[in-house]
Amino acid sequence: MTGSGKFDGEWIHRFHPADDSEFRIVCFPHAGGSASYFYALSEALSPELDVLAVQYPGRQDRRAEGCVENFAELADLTYAALRRSEDGRPTVFFGHSMGSVLAFEVARRYQDDTGAPPAWLLASGYPPPSLLRGGTVHRRDDDGIIDELRSVGGTDPVYLENKHLRASIVFAVRGDYTAIETHPRVIGVRLDCPVTMLVGTDDPHTTTAEADAWREHTTGEFSLHVFQGGHFYLDEHGQEVNDIISATVRDLSAARKAVR
Repeated sequence: MTGSGKFDGEWIHRFHPADDSEFRIVCFPHAGGSASYFYALSEALSPELDVLAVQYPGRQDRRAEGCVENFAELADLTYAALRRSEDGRPTVFFGHSMGSVLAFEVARRYQDDTGAPPAWLLASGYPPPSLLRGGTVHRRDDDGIIDELRSVGGTDPVYLENKHLRASIVFAVRGDYTAIETHPRVIGVRLDCPVTMLVGTDDPHTTTAEADAWREHTTGEFSLHVFQGGHFYLDEHGQEVNDIISATVRDLSAARKAVR
């Protein structure tokens, strides 16, 4: 199938367009993160997959905008952007950290509004919607935000030493943490699609038991993959993560062909 949609270039970035791929994957970044975090994944998975990365307001090319500090609003806006960017191909969602909960919320909107959730949800590095921890990181001063970034990793220390880059990073992180830390728990909501969860053994934000509890949010197949590492375990296990995504898509493709 050939993609022909008009993509919302403000919210959706495509680094390696693959219009002839059978599937698309939409990637949802972590708190403070940007679409470019998924550049390497896009390069690795193209042309097998058309990789779309969500760009939240308040960073990079959208740094002049304010962050969306209400999580439900962020989900609504992301959902609307993806609806504008549809091209008829089945889609897989992949979210890391805060992005995993946003992926769930956007998938939930698809299911409620259209009757069809994404073909698969891959979540990473965050408790499920029913076990959200809340938190007060967003209330810290700038130094406190930087301490959080140093503790979880994923940000080049060089950026944190540059006062201009540091200010931009803190702005985005505070806005995103406000959104996710004030988002209420969601109990009893299940997606009618398979869910795969990935987590690091030493993730301060997610225990293995919390990761396993994602199974309560699907009516379908569930699988859990545990990696050695912390919150950004995927930086060290990129190839393994890519392999899991590729295997997921191959399974989906085989299942689609079997019912034709």
